Amino acid sequence: MRAKDKMIRIARTLRPIGAQQLWAQGVYALRGLRPPPPSHGPAPELSPGGEPTAFLPGPRHARWLSSDALELIQRQVDFSAGVDWGYSAEGPLWLYHLNQCDHLRDGEISPERRRDLMLDWVRTCSTGAGWDPHPTCLRVLSWGKLLLTPGAVALTPAEARQIHGSMAQQLDGLERNLEFRLQANHLLANLTGLVFGGLLFEGPRADAWLGREGDLRAELARQFDSEGAHEERSPMYHSLLLENLLDLLNLLRVREGRAPRPLAEALVATAERALAALSVWKHPDGEIALLGDSALGIAPPPDALLAYGRALGLQPRGPEVPGLLASAGFARLEAGPFSLVASFGPPSPAHQPGHAHCDALSFELVCEGERVVCDTGVHSYEPGPRRDHARATRSHATLEIAGAEQSEIWAAHRVGGRARTALVTFEPQTSLEATCASWSTPDTLHRRRFSLADGVLEIRDWVEGTPGSARLALPLAPGLEPRLVHDQEGGTETHIRLPGSGHLRVVLPIEANWRIERMPYYPEFGVEADRACLVGEAEVFESGSWRFEFSPRAE
Repeated sequence: MRAKDKMIRIARTLRPIGAQQLWAQGVYALRGLRPPPPSHGPAPELSPGGEPTAFLPGPRHARWLSSDALELIQRQVDFSAGVDWGYSAEGPLWLYHLNQCDHLRDGEISPERRRDLMLDWVRTCSTGAGWDPHPTCLRVLSWGKLLLTPGAVALTPAEARQIHGSMAQQLDGLERNLEFRLQANHLLANLTGLVFGGLLFEGPRADAWLGREGDLRAELARQFDSEGAHEERSPMYHSLLLENLLDLLNLLRVREGRAPRPLAEALVATAERALAALSVWKHPDGEIALLGDSALGIAPPPDALLAYGRALGLQPRGPEVPGLLASAGFARLEAGPFSLVASFGPPSPAHQPGHAHCDALSFELVCEGERVVCDTGVHSYEPGPRRDHARATRSHATLEIAGAEQSEIWAAHRVGGRARTALVTFEPQTSLEATCASWSTPDTLHRRRFSLADGVLEIRDWVEGTPGSARLALPLAPGLEPRLVHDQEGGTETHIRLPGSGHLRVVLPIEANWRIERMPYYPEFGVEADRACLVGEAEVFESGSWRFEFSPRAE
């Protein structure tokens, strides 16, 4: 790419960024992170209060093995000779998870082992990625929840003071480096961790951390819309942030003397809407749809979050139109053997779309409880072919027009030109119609209508404006092997045997030439599975229809 084109792309990328974020980016580019302040004064004491409701266990991807190897996001590292808290051979995402310390919430670790690992971090990790604001705020939550759980950590009074003093220094460093340059989930997690620390401890420093609760309330109002969906349009990040908010509310309930009433009200209102939003993304297997940057095994599954919310006295509220998250760009249709989650939003939020994919008008489909059409998921955040594949238009169950991406994705988290999308109509349970104009083909509009009635799913695609070539994709769940059948009139259909229930027949748009390709699938960080993808190509595509019919297996 020529230098001029690169500059134009950068300009398109930066255009939606606000003044505060742009200023913070410039300051970070010049100065980097501010070092943590020197430890000063006595270690703060834990604030008095009752015992909170039981916190959720740690994520399933993070566990210590009996050999003293640590497994994080499907990668094992031998730490039998001692933990290297700066270990970077598995990449920055692994390193961040190492320092977040969610692995300490593994139920198989003894209280003594937790103590030893926490003290080892305090004594040996004085610089490096562990002090970056994102792992810091999440580590404060992890350590704080362990300190609040009776019997979770075996500490002498002197060891407790050492842990408390380190956490105070970490919180001071966090407050100096709040991620205004990144915004979105990073800033919200920063503020949640800071306010959590303000409730966990007492004293002047804790009062200062707690004083950030007004900023937290402002971010809650900005990042979670009225329907309860987080602005980054990722069910995984939505769930991670929701757990953090529930943890903060949990602590707040037993520290009412320190908790400002407006904060409690904001947390309850946001959490109840966010819990309700999970109903749109939750598949019958109990897991989330893998839309945007989402992977299984990182965030608690929806049912665990709903149970946690109920234990805190919360009731999911919304969405106002069942099955529709209009602002976030998601809808759910469910009838007969089918349930479908469709994505129809643009890259979001405009100022930080780093977790967005080219997935407008794509969908995930479940038939009789079995995943059939699956989004690609996410393997890692390292720049390269896997990251590019996960975000590409052709990796989703949608239409690629003229060989171009819906949005101008580049690097690992950048988006320049943006697709324009719109919701046309939605009828609960039965139909959805939406449109997408790709950034590179703005005069060509892709219109898609989903209709679910009488046990049959129909999808109709139109291309309005300047016609051109098109590539249609139907990426399937691993283990499903489609068989193409061509009739004498040029039509094509595919037959798919569902292992647990029966047979799915899909009549494919006659306007395209169909074949079966092999495509990677990333259901979890670090996992790559092979699967079949139905691909249809047309030199000129104006319209076409899909028809999905299920036949149960004969007894």
